[in-house]
Amino acid sequence: MPNISNRAQNMPASPVRKLVPFALQAKQRGTKVYHLNIGQPDIETPETALNALKNIDLKVLEYALSEGNIEYRKALTEYYHSLGFADLTPDNFIVTNGGSEALNFAISTLCDDGDEVIIPEPYYANYNGFTSTFNVNVVAIPSSIDTGFALPPIEEFEKKITPRTRAIVICNPGNPTGYLYTREELQKLAEIALKYDIVIISDEVYREYVYDGKQQISMLAFPELSENCIIIDSESKRYSMCGVRIGCMITRSKKIRDAAMLFAQARLSPVLLGQIAATAAHQNDGAYIRSVREEYTHRRNVLVDLLNSIPGVICPKPKGAFYCVAELPVDDTEKFAQWLLEKYTLNNETIMVAPAGGFYSDPELGKKQVRIAYVLKEEDLRKSVEILRNALEKYKLDFNI
Repeated sequence: MPNISNRAQNMPASPVRKLVPFALQAKQRGTKVYHLNIGQPDIETPETALNALKNIDLKVLEYALSEGNIEYRKALTEYYHSLGFADLTPDNFIVTNGGSEALNFAISTLCDDGDEVIIPEPYYANYNGFTSTFNVNVVAIPSSIDTGFALPPIEEFEKKITPRTRAIVICNPGNPTGYLYTREELQKLAEIALKYDIVIISDEVYREYVYDGKQQISMLAFPELSENCIIIDSESKRYSMCGVRIGCMITRSKKIRDAAMLFAQARLSPVLLGQIAATAAHQNDGAYIRSVREEYTHRRNVLVDLLNSIPGVICPKPKGAFYCVAELPVDDTEKFAQWLLEKYTLNNETIMVAPAGGFYSDPELGKKQVRIAYVLKEEDLRKSVEILRNALEKYKLDFNI
């Protein structure tokens, strides 16, 4: 038998997907499973994007440019101009196969083996995978459900900075918490990045989905970070087109951009068909985004209010994205989530949630928490909470909690 690399053996499992075999088994038994575990929206993709794919008139599906085709980078440039960043040009963008590849480019451009990135936690679980791939160490700074997962005190960041620190990674608005950083919080991060000459990697893929009249503040709004900032963006959640695998890395720094281009060239090119769809999605997209934002606002309100009506459940109301983190009155949400799929049904239905331990560097911190994605229609969310309420009561009886 061939040897398996230490890198592969140390690769963390996805907390969002590792329970999938149990969900598949439940479905094979005839149980309906409501998927609250994954950020796959049920919102329809813009018709302009779908029509662009249906009406492709190409004789050869050729390689795209390594940095992304100019038509799409121009569409991205116009989009960012509409956000107020008129200085950006197509040269500031490197198109990637999803936001995931953009994060890989950012980390591999900035970090060598043994270097460190600081991340407020809980954080998007795949950050562990990206850093593990390049033998980069995550230095986590916990935020608290009691504050709605606000940015930890900036002094905690300074305590963690070492000569091996290369970047601070944030997700704004946040996955898994839905937290939306304030301008004051971002200003503090900008100041610390300049003080220690490190880079802010800001994952902004949920930018358009913020609620209650608030607005997302991009790290691009701090021009003093021109050499110390990388933005990660993606079309997956903005236009409900996860399958096109199109994202981008944005930076004003020519030094960083030129280095990242070496990795872009090494992987050849981003998906051609995805760029065609994404370019079309950006056409007259204002009405689409407004309607989707309104729908997510409604779903959030329904879900969070119902969750907080369950005895013992704590769920801060997120200000952005389409996730919330809820604390449940159970001993271990990993065990509870598996039990939901293996042992429990209500009217032959059950739910799948993502145990939050996988969103922390220390799984014990999330042992009683789950991430729930409100990407299902209202009726399904209401059924899901009814199932959860009943399941918690039965779980307590079965395990004497």
